[in-house]
This record gives sequence, structure tokens and C-alpha cells, in this order.
Amino acid sequence: MAVVKSFKAWRPKPESAKNIISVPYDVINTDEARELARNKPDSFLHVIRPEIDLPESIDIHAEEVYQKGAENLSKLLDSDHFVQEEKDALYVYKLNWRGRSQSGIFGCVSVAEYDNEVILKHELTRPDKEDDRTKHIITQQAHAEPVMITFDDTAGISEMMESVSNSEPLYQVTIEDVEHQIWKVDNSTELDNGFSKIKNLYIADGHHRCASASRTAAQMKKQNPNHTGEEEYNYFPAVVFPMQQMEILSYNRIVYSTPDNFLATLKDKFELTQTTNPEPENKGDICVYLDGSWHTLSLPGSNKSDVASSLDVARLQEHLLEPLLGISDQRTDKNLFFVGGIRGTNELEKLVNSGKADMAISMYPTNIRELVDVSDAGLLMPPKSTWFEPKLRSGFLIHTF
Repeated sequence: MAVVKSFKAWRPKPESAKNIISVPYDVINTDEARELARNKPDSFLHVIRPEIDLPESIDIHAEEVYQKGAENLSKLLDSDHFVQEEKDALYVYKLNWRGRSQSGIFGCVSVAEYDNEVILKHELTRPDKEDDRTKHIITQQAHAEPVMITFDDTAGISEMMESVSNSEPLYQVTIEDVEHQIWKVDNSTELDNGFSKIKNLYIADGHHRCASASRTAAQMKKQNPNHTGEEEYNYFPAVVFPMQQMEILSYNRIVYSTPDNFLATLKDKFELTQTTNPEPENKGDICVYLDGSWHTLSLPGSNKSDVASSLDVARLQEHLLEPLLGISDQRTDKNLFFVGGIRGTNELEKLVNSGKADMAISMYPTNIRELVDVSDAGLLMPPKSTWFEPKLRSGFLIHTF
């Protein structure tokens, strides 16, 4: 069974929310965070990117950074802008974006279920990033940001959420072109019963936060001689969305340097068709931007039989990146860079036309069923296989322990 646990959230007062909530820590760098938080002393970026309040020369892994994050969180929670719930509760979090919407349950999921593979992963994590997030969590004694999780809704949870969202929302905030709505669920019995029928949850976005929550719980357990397994550090916040409502955007690539006459090489290897449409129309197809024009090509099937190898991003690696460009590891190769689909293909053209890159690759999006199938098989996706949009905002509901 899957556990989605209610908790006593710290949350901003509705009138303060828009000045507090922020993008997640991992979609921006320090310079971007500093710019976004300029003249915004209450922005949650001061908690999740606390290096912005220290000299620019500081190492982001310096002890002062972690202490500053804890100080900023404490200051914010103690301010007139925040309240803590008196009782445990779940929440419905709805995102409305570009004519579509998706609703999820905001609660806490179990570290034990993550460790025991009830919550399944599809991506490798980097130890240095785990170290960083674990240190932030332990220093702040809080999980400041939720992860995004999905599940196959065979229990009617979507209908339960729809019933809740017929009432007045606790929050209704529009930032850029995304509307964020949140409703409080005081009685979670029906939802608890629904999730008890769900076999697995799947990490959509936030693998490092999940791994760091697990490491945090292990460290806290060692320090607590009276550990029972029910302490709040054994749970971490997540928004759990039915897979039937989720959509994945493409995660595109640019190659900084290609061999001379690489277009001719591609024509020898594949059947290329020049096109004015920079987005592939079918699974198995990619579009490449090279020498000032777009071309479509079909990737051969994989020589391997597992579900992960059938993904377009894996077939791209097998048939083009490694044999033709010598890129053996997409995760670490400095000749490859990733561009989220939200930036559009104009960004790809811009990078090539400016001379910053030689070639751009526009991908067909991975679908949510593929993510689930790979996770169920106990396999991992290639790096940067999925780009979820819209993103959750950080700072709405804080889980302290």
C-alpha cells in the first residue's frame, strides 16, 4: 500500500503567499536566484538558495550557507507572514496551465516506502547533490520543498479531489502563466482508504530530495535512542498526481562540437528529410538543426530488448551520440548540454546560430507510461529523459520535524 500522510504544515497567510513562494531550487542557478530575489526579502529563495545572502565569492557548500538557510527559514516562520496548522491535514494542489490542469494530493510520503521500493525511482542521483540537500534538511530540521510523485489512479482519487476543489481554495495565485490553487482537506479518511489500494508511487521529479530525505532519516535515527519510526523525519513532503493527468515535455539536447561535414555523416547513416517543423511528430523520430536548417530522421530500434533501451533518448545514445560523436555518458560528457522543452525550439536555433553550439537535437517527449514501465522493471532512464511542466512552487507548505 502507499502512504500519503497528513501533517501540520507551516504555510504563508494567503495575502502573503505571492511574495513568498518561489521556483524550486534546482531549476535555477545562484545568479538567477539572486536576481529573482532582488528586493524580495520574504522570497522563499532565501531559504532554498541561501548563498544569495552571502558574498558572491562564497562556496555554496560552505557551512555558512547551510546555517544561513536555517536562519532564514526560522526568521520567515516566526514572522507575521506564516502560520502553522493546529491539526494534521492533507491538501489538494491544482495547477492550471495553457488550457490544461492537473490535481494532486499534497502530503507526506514514507522514507521506509522509498527505501523498500514502494516508491520507485527511474533516475540515478549524484552523491554531491545528495550531500548538499541532506545538509540543508538536517540543518534546517525541515523538508522545505516537496517532490513530485505520480501513481496509477485505480482508486478514484481524482474524483475525490474534484469534490474537494468545488469549494473556495485556500490559495489561488497566478504567477507568469500558471495558476496555483490549494485546498485544505481536514478529514483524510476517504483519501487514506484510496491510497491503501495503490501498490506503488513513482518519482516524477525530485530524485535528489527523495534520496536526501532517506539519508536524513537514517542520520536522525542514529541520534535518537527512542526512535519509533513514527517521527516526522521519517516522512517527507510530496505532491502526488494521478498519471492520467500528467504530461511530459521533451528534453532536448545541443552538441557543442561536431566533426567537419557532420551533416554528410548523418546522411550516410540515416535517411534525412529537410523540414520546416522543428518538433518530431512521432515516437522514434528526432529533428536535428545543423548548418542552418532542420532535418528529421528516424532512429533505428534498439539492439537491446529491455523497456529502458526502447526509449528515444536511449536509442539516440545507441545509434548517434556514442558511435558518431563519441559521447559515451550523457550524464558527464562536456560536449552535450540539455535544454528543457519549455524553452522551445527557438532556444535551440539561437544556441546554434550564435555559434555556441554546432548542432541541436529536438526530441519526441517521453510519455508517463514509459516512465512507469521503466520504474516497474527496476531500470533507470538515461539522464534528462523527462521535463515536467508546470513546476510546483516552493514555500506553500513546509514540513518541519
